[in-house]
Amino acid sequence: MERNVWFSLGAEQMQSESPRVLLVEPFYGGSHKQLIDLLQENINGCSVFTLPAKKWHWRARTAALYFSQTIPACPTYRVLFSSSVLNLCELVALRPDLAHLKKVLYFHENQLIYPVRKDQDRDFQYGYNQVLSCLVSDVVVFNSQFNMDSFLSSILSFMKKIPDHRPKDLEQLIRPKCVVLNYPVQFPDVSRLLPKHKLVCQQVKHCPDEPPPSWEHDKNPELFFSTLLKLKEKQLDFQVSVLGETFTDVPEVFAEARRLLNCHILNWGFLPSKEDYIRVLCQADVVVSTAKHEFFGVAMLEAVHCGCYPLCPKALVYPEIFPAEYLYSTPEQLFKHLQGLCRRPNIARGHIVKVDTSSFTWVSLKQRFETLLASTGP
Repeated sequence: MERNVWFSLGAEQMQSESPRVLLVEPFYGGSHKQLIDLLQENINGCSVFTLPAKKWHWRARTAALYFSQTIPACPTYRVLFSSSVLNLCELVALRPDLAHLKKVLYFHENQLIYPVRKDQDRDFQYGYNQVLSCLVSDVVVFNSQFNMDSFLSSILSFMKKIPDHRPKDLEQLIRPKCVVLNYPVQFPDVSRLLPKHKLVCQQVKHCPDEPPPSWEHDKNPELFFSTLLKLKEKQLDFQVSVLGETFTDVPEVFAEARRLLNCHILNWGFLPSKEDYIRVLCQADVVVSTAKHEFFGVAMLEAVHCGCYPLCPKALVYPEIFPAEYLYSTPEQLFKHLQGLCRRPNIARGHIVKVDTSSFTWVSLKQRFETLLASTGP
């Protein structure tokens, strides 16, 4: 739902309640929505403008023009905060009154390395827009060190796609503006949902994050399901929950895996409520990621919060968050880890994961976000 917040207040109210922070989100769904809502609830003086989370490609192309016509002029604005889906360069060009604000750009992901099936399928414009947005921003914020490093280190090679008259020194211009500020995860209270003992059978849960529609392949379901089929061939005892929203372009491997693993499936697909989702996590023993891309990984942290033993690739953002004992480098290592846990499930059930999820909460990150949205300072 589009949320336009308008103000018509008396003079006394205007002094204390005038909007100071302009929050703009072209893709108001998933983690993007959660962050905007969290900031609005906890930062005083926010005015919010959003577009529904669908037609991602069109949002990236045209949202700036829409917002230039719908955001009213307001002399009290001091800070503009937006995700990198917005072409910030276009917005401030169309609305010069917004150009003087402290402009903060938040990267949930970056389009310079976002996986596509074939490199020729990559639309140059999306990454180019993000680079332009960085150039006009005052602060560029990334949700992880991996996200920042992968973006900055890819600018030069990305710009080589321009046939001639290429711009120079863009990384050097952008890097001084960049900071890492983790996404604040809203972990639920799971004390009443955690079982006194774990299930008799091993559960493995694959947690896709929230990719734009038709990009399910970036979570590498082929590796996940082939590993489970090897466990089945070994006649190991396990149950699996595969959770996530189903989009129109679903890889064929899902239907085949569902048929071949039928007797091992405990949950499949989208659950009707967040509590149902959390309940499954609390009953599970192990959470697995086979992602080809991950810039932060909310779903994995949620699973760890619910007591799951994590297994993640030794790549992407995961080494930032998870100690080496939870990382695998090859498909063979993933299989051996899971095989061992299926044969000795108490290893996972009695293990306390060495990840402090509290450091990723709003309580821990609030002060840094307040500083970020102050009219002065980084």
